[in-house]
Amino acid sequence: MSATLLPKPLMRGLLAKRLRKHMVIAFIFAAGCAASYKFGVAEPRKKAYADFYRNYDAMKDFEQMRDAGIFQSVGPKGK
Repeated sequence: MSATLLPKPLMRGLLAKRLRKHMVIAFIFAAGCAASYKFGVAEPRKKAYADFYRNYDAMKDFEQMRDAGIFQSVGPKGK
């Protein structure tokens, strides 16, 4: 029965080496999340707002709400 000896684990500098590796992984993951949010959520939202306000007429919207009776202090047109 010949037992082979396991090599001693390297303990000196282990934390620094692992931390360096995990910091790079964390930075890449965070940059990927930020980019996916920017292009998946923020840009489409900005485009939707720009499209909405490009043709938005506040007076037309006000008149529709007034005619529907939403406002308490403003009666329908013609009354």
